[in-house]
Amino acid sequence: MALAALAISMTMAPLAASAAGEPIRLAMIEGMSGPFANAGAAVERNLRLGVEQVNARGGVKLADGAHPLELVVLDSKGSTEEALVQLRAAADQHIGFILQGNSSAVAAALLGAIDKQNAREPDNRELFLNYSADDPALTNANCSFWHFRFDAHAGMRMDALADVIQHDQSVKKVYLLNQDYSFGHDVSRLARAALAAKRPDISVVGDEFHPIGRVKDFAPYIAKIRASGADAVVTGNWGNDLTLLVKAAREQGLDTRFYTFYGNSLGAPAALGDAGVKRVLAVADWHPNAGGAASDAWYRAFRVRYPAAQDDYPVLRMELMIEMLAAAMTRAGSAQPAAVAHALEGMKFDNGFHPVWMRADDHQLIQPLYVMEMDKAGTPGVRFDNEGSGYGFRTVLALPPERTAPATVCRMQRP
Repeated sequence: MALAALAISMTMAPLAASAAGEPIRLAMIEGMSGPFANAGAAVERNLRLGVEQVNARGGVKLADGAHPLELVVLDSKGSTEEALVQLRAAADQHIGFILQGNSSAVAAALLGAIDKQNAREPDNRELFLNYSADDPALTNANCSFWHFRFDAHAGMRMDALADVIQHDQSVKKVYLLNQDYSFGHDVSRLARAALAAKRPDISVVGDEFHPIGRVKDFAPYIAKIRASGADAVVTGNWGNDLTLLVKAAREQGLDTRFYTFYGNSLGAPAALGDAGVKRVLAVADWHPNAGGAASDAWYRAFRVRYPAAQDDYPVLRMELMIEMLAAAMTRAGSAQPAAVAHALEGMKFDNGFHPVWMRADDHQLIQPLYVMEMDKAGTPGVRFDNEGSGYGFRTVLALPPERTAPATVCRMQRP
């Protein structure tokens, strides 16, 4: 499905064409309060942008006419238990589409409950659209027909980072520091495997986990990293757990390279400042300096919609997820979760600068990946900064979709 004009013609106007039917509700379940509230707010902004774009074109075209999308925000407070309560509330309201991503542990719990719900109440099914929960098991051993992941999973991200580490001869000793839950343990395991395969000469001098969302001062961890003699840190930390980590590194003057999954996100570049220049690397499906006229146009449109510097955290895959969901509904002529799921399987989508496809085997989105290095805005390759910080990222490795496709052990049961 070619949408090259979309990135250029994006507008923030209200509905351009009337969508007179009942709204199709999408339930976003995220921590809108608690330690990761800033991450929840960033998700809402990106999803809302996607909803507005679909509605500006007249909504979703179903067999009975056009319908607008409606985003319903449900606060999980960062808790798995509360997320399950909100999932039950969504089911009680017959909301057929569940959107979540911040925490693989929450995602796993939601998916288990959705599988049971769909078996128990076939007339009240739910489809789970995952934009950030990166535990590989969700599209491997624990894959489900009712789950689609629009982010690269941890193994895909680690493979991209390891491609860069492989050629970084300054790295001899690595310290692994991650959040103590399923995703953090995945990052540790995958890092060890990738390093053993691509740089067996590297020593892992630390492999530590910390409580998720509860550490307020990472100085003791930075002291341990320094004492280990590590010249690189590999971390999958996100949200405040990443921001506070890199802030402590700056304050303690830790002179190591940080290979991160999310070092370009939510205040991290500003927290690092000059200490992150040419020392912090991140991996993402897209970033503002990825280049190209259509990419630039999409980023400018995001900034028009959200002009405040603190809101400058565009996540392309979230908007793409909404676009692909709308396209699947239109293709199916239905907003019934099962019909939409079948329409999403195998879907190819191109917005003019980011070609993707949803692999039918495991419901994993296959898309480009970028490894990038932090530097001052205005230096070669860094045209845009992050959140008005004066620091941004340049691409050091760009992988096309076919280079990012992982193996899968998924054995999906389809209804």
